[in-house]
Parts: sequence; C-alpha cells; structure tokens
Amino acid sequence: MDYTTNTISLEDIEGARKRLVGKVQKTPLIALNYLVPDVNIYLKLENLQPIGSFKIRGACNALGKLSADQLKEGVYTASAGNFAQGLAWNTQKLDIPCNVVVPDHAPATKLAAIERLGGQIVKVPFSEWWKVLETHNFDGMPGTFVHPVSDPSVIAGNGTIGLEIFESLPEVDAIIAPYGGGGLSCGIASAVKALKPEVKVYACEVETAAPLKASMTEDKPVQFDYKASFIDGMGGKSVLTEMWPLARRLLDDSIVVSLQEVVDALKLMAERNHVIAEGAGAAPLAAALSGKAGKGNIVCVVSGGNIDTDKLTTILQGKIPH
Repeated sequence: MDYTTNTISLEDIEGARKRLVGKVQKTPLIALNYLVPDVNIYLKLENLQPIGSFKIRGACNALGKLSADQLKEGVYTASAGNFAQGLAWNTQKLDIPCNVVVPDHAPATKLAAIERLGGQIVKVPFSEWWKVLETHNFDGMPGTFVHPVSDPSVIAGNGTIGLEIFESLPEVDAIIAPYGGGGLSCGIASAVKALKPEVKVYACEVETAAPLKASMTEDKPVQFDYKASFIDGMGGKSVLTEMWPLARRLLDDSIVVSLQEVVDALKLMAERNHVIAEGAGAAPLAAALSGKAGKGNIVCVVSGGNIDTDKLTTILQGKIPH
C-alpha cells in the first residue's frame, strides 16, 4: 500500500465525507462554559462517536477504499486502542477478521472495547509495537495492514473533522489537535488550510512524549525519550518519517503541556460541560488555556473519551493517575 503523504487534497477529504455518510456522526461544536479573557474556546466532541473516538472516521474511509481482494483475509493494524476500535467497529459490519497489535501499556477499557467489537489482540512491548508503525508490517499476521496514522485514506477521513469545524465556525482563528502520529492534526490542517490558509492549526503534545516539538526545533525528525503515562493516545519515540513533510508544512507549531495541565483541563471539562475525555482528548484544552494558541476563536478537538474509570476518579480529585 502507498503511504506517500506529501499532500492530502480537499478532493480526497470531500470524497471521504461521502463515504462516511450514515456511518459516522457529525459531532457537535460547543462553547466551553469557562470564561477566558479575549478567547472563545470551543470543543469539537469526537468523544461522542460510536466508539468514543475520532478514529472511526479514518478507519471507515480506509476500508471503503480497499478492494474485495484486499479485504478477503481481513485486516490488521497497530494501535494503542482507539484506531483498533474504529477498525473493528467497521470490520464487524463487513464480517471480516480484524487483528490488532497493541502496546503493553494499552488501557484495559480500550482492550475490552476492541474484544467486544470482535478484534483479536496481540500484546507486545512498546518498542516492538512502535516498530510495526515504522515498518508497516508484523511478521506472520494475515490480512491487509491498515496504518493508523500515515495511510492517506485514514488522514483524509480525519480531515472531515476540519470540514465540519469550518462549516460550524467559519470565523475560527485556531484549531488545536492532539499529536500521536500526526494523522489527526495533518488531516484537519489539510482541509482547513485549503479553505482558509490563515487559520492556525496547532499540534498538542505532552511533556513526556513530545517528538514533534523536538523535531520542529531541530528542523528534522529526532528521537525523543518517551515515557508512558495515563495519556496513552498521543506521543511516541519519534516523528514517523513519512509524516514529517506533511506535519512540517501544515502545522504552525506544537504546544507542549504538562501532565498536571491535562488533568486540570479534563477535570474542567467534566465539571463545566459534563464532557468526559481521555487524556489525549483533554490536552488541546490544556494548550488553549496556556495562552500559547493566541486569542480569538479557538477550537479544541476532544479526540476521544475512552478512559479507565479508576484513572478518571483520580483525575476528578485533581491528581495525576499512575
């Protein structure tokens, strides 16, 4: 499969939107019930998708573009949980096998959801899992590999979020999306920059997993000393090589936030808007509240809401889960 990701066109994203009709929710864009001087913060609620995550969009579009021969033996992916759910949700409807390689720190909530949707799980150490993302292959696994990040069809599916944001809020000034591998932020930026180039699109990373910010500083992909945390849906050891040209060209910057800032943002969303997010889904709000995305109308993409209950309980007490 071709993983060239130099350009995702507006035509690609519009095509994806047609494939997603009737299968994926058009999610609400709501105002944050919390006043910040000179800033209007909005939440794009992808946590309300059927699987609790935006990943259903890219998975649905990618499967919709595969041939019958490619689907014959099923599909497999490497995922910390949300993309695997998106893929399994779609393969269940197609009645084909779905295998998932997951890192050993993947949360129980996401693993249970994958199995509930019919996905078969193979758990490996983080370094081995990351290698699958880099090589696009896991020896001995049957079926067609669908990359959770750099497959152009996945990125185009994610880009439909950008179309929805712009249609709901044409006067948007900035959009912040969590950065795991870049498929979400680059998909959104591909759509928004084509429609209104002056809109800022920021990636958001957490201090324990910020390879994009390090790479932007050096102007080349660099390694990062990744540390696992309760924020399992974003960050890695490096920027995927095939994603670097797209990320460098489309993203205005990466805003790095602390674990405590994410805890505070997640708690704020739960208390003020009754929105439950996972760590990655709350990170963009933490970035907006830091002031680093500027002023005006800022949209925070709440990418998902799949969080273990014990972690959520700890966060609602204002503490960092371990």
